[in-house]
Amino acid sequence: MSTPGPERVPSTVKVGKSSGQGKPPTGKPSSAKRPPSGKPGGGGKGRKPVTPVKVSGGRSWGPIAVIGAVALVALAIIGVGVYSVVQGSRGWEDKVADIQGVVNYRAQKNAELDAQTHKDGTLSYVTSPPVGGAHNAAWQNCMGDIYTAPIANEHAVHSLEHGAVWVTYKQGLPADQVAKLQEKVQGKDFMLMSPVAGLDKNVSLQAWGYQLKVDTVDDSRIDDFIRALRTNATVEPGATCSSGVTVTGNTPQDA
Repeated sequence: MSTPGPERVPSTVKVGKSSGQGKPPTGKPSSAKRPPSGKPGGGGKGRKPVTPVKVSGGRSWGPIAVIGAVALVALAIIGVGVYSVVQGSRGWEDKVADIQGVVNYRAQKNAELDAQTHKDGTLSYVTSPPVGGAHNAAWQNCMGDIYTAPIANEHAVHSLEHGAVWVTYKQGLPADQVAKLQEKVQGKDFMLMSPVAGLDKNVSLQAWGYQLKVDTVDDSRIDDFIRALRTNATVEPGATCSSGVTVTGNTPQDA
């Protein structure tokens, strides 16, 4: 076992007033005393300060645009609905008045055109083709009938009285155009169709007191006229279009 050496006695160091030792440090801390990087006040060597993330305070236009588009669609749907209700509440006379080129002979208050008496034999008419007036007691069958030859005016006018639309075309019109007209008439009650010699337009449509003449079978007003006036233009409500005569030719058949 080793023998312990003499006991060491700690020395005492006196601090002079001029040395500054024993007093709190003054001024900025040295680099060795700075907090490590990443802590407040830190900025260690080789590390760049972190740039704060900026949060935009502007509006988000995406949802606003979607809401605006939905609102526009809703307004459009409402507008269409209102228009449909208004159109549906209008009378057929108003709808006919909207069709450009339709002549309203009823408005003339012409006694000869308005007559509904039955007469035998060949009769003369104010318009060609006729749209009303005295007529034969027998009507032309008008259950979507297609007549390939002229028919008597006297029978056709009686059909108009019952509410039929009479589609006529210039005799000699090309077959493909006649076929287009036929599709609008065939098989539909209160409709009939026939050629007319010397017609001043390619197509002429008649209802009681109304007439429309057009140059082409593709004219959209043909459908408008039929839709507005078929059965509506009747001056003898409840009359039928069946059981009429089916003969052709310009001479009327007495009932």
